[in-house]
Order: sequence, then C-alpha cells, then structure tokens
Amino acid sequence: MLLCAPIELPAMSSATESAVGHDELAVLKLLALEGGLFGDVKISCSALADRLDASNQTASRRLQRLESADLVERETVSDGQWVVVTDEGERMLRAEYEDYRRIFETGAEVELEGTITSGMGEGRHYISLPGYQRQFEERLGYDPFPGTLNVDLREDSVRRRSAMSSLEPVPIDGWEDDDRTYGPAVCYPATVETADGETYETAHTIAPERTHHDDDQLEVIAPDKLREELDLEDDDHVTVSVGDR
Repeated sequence: MLLCAPIELPAMSSATESAVGHDELAVLKLLALEGGLFGDVKISCSALADRLDASNQTASRRLQRLESADLVERETVSDGQWVVVTDEGERMLRAEYEDYRRIFETGAEVELEGTITSGMGEGRHYISLPGYQRQFEERLGYDPFPGTLNVDLREDSVRRRSAMSSLEPVPIDGWEDDDRTYGPAVCYPATVETADGETYETAHTIAPERTHHDDDQLEVIAPDKLREELDLEDDDHVTVSVGDR
C-alpha cells in the first residue's frame, strides 16, 4: 500500500484529460497488480512516479486521464487518495491481455458463457435479406439458417466480450436497396458447447459493426438450426468459444 497526497496540476482541456495511451495503460496495469481490480488501493504520487521513472506531476496527470476516461475512480482523503479500477478499466486490461495471448499463444480464443433465451425474431428477417445472404455464402462459406441462437451472457462474460476486439473478424459490408440502407456487421468463427459437452463448430457470432448496446446479448448463426442440432431450450447453459477468422 502506497501513501501520499495528490499534487495540484494546471487545468487541462477535456481532450487532453481523456487521452489514454500506452503510458496510462502502464499505470492501469500497475494499479491492477496492486489489487485495484478487487477494491480500493491507496497510492502515493511520489511512489507511483518512482515506479514509472517519471515526475510526480506526470504520474498525477496520468491518473487524471484514467479517471476522465472512466477507467478508474478516485477519492482524495487527508493522507492520500484511494483508487479502484472500474469495469471499463478491467475491460481495457482484458483486451490488452488478449492481444498478448495472440502474440505468445496459438489458437487464442475468447470463451463466453451464458444461457439460451428467445429472441424477437428480427434475426430471421435480416439474415434472409439478399444483400447479407450473398456475403454470408461468400465469406462464411455457407447459407445460414434463417434465425439466430440468442445467448444471455453471464456478467463476467459481458466484461470478457470486449476481448473480442483483439480478434480478426469476418466483415459483412453494409448495403442498400430501393427502400433503405442496411448497416455493416462483423462475424467471428465460433464453437458452441452445451452443458453436456456436445459441440457444434461451424458457427459464427454476428453483431452490428458499431454498437455498444446489448453487450449482454450474443447472437450466433450457423448452417443449421442450433436449437435442434444441440437439443437446446431456453435457460440451457452454453459456452461459445470465439476465435479468429
């Protein structure tokens, strides 16, 4: 546990405060190693500066940038400051971890767990549209069953999902017809495993290319109706292993 009061810094622009680069990530990793993923840790700007081989002002500035980006939360007290890594900070660290896995390990993948849930039926409509269907056949190598397997992810898998950003997706381009424009999507090769150990390998996750909504919902497509192939019902547990293209 490291102690000291934070130093005062000149005011910075919001753009500067929110700039998070490799230097800030190094501080985030250090905080996590000190226990900041599991609770508040008390830190000293001078001790942090020594660990970073930087000035006190630089160390404090990096903490401010992490806080402005919602990667940490800080509370100043009379003898220092308490800092904790937020869920968003953990997601960033996990994404970094997956990058290193890709460097040092072969076949790196992201495992997501959850339960089967019924969707709204929109997947059937969109997957059957010709502009998407042609690309599925060309880029995935199959014509998907008209519908998606919907998985309600566990909380830890929702956080881990951000690690998929380190994987290489199969892009599905946006397109338009006479009525409207349809947005792009990204697919990742996936294997679905049931609680009984039965697996289905020729599947892909699919999601709109630019969205941060409904991170707890995962949609999976495949050449077959997965509910029937794997004998799945609502609330059944599955593990979806997501890999590179």
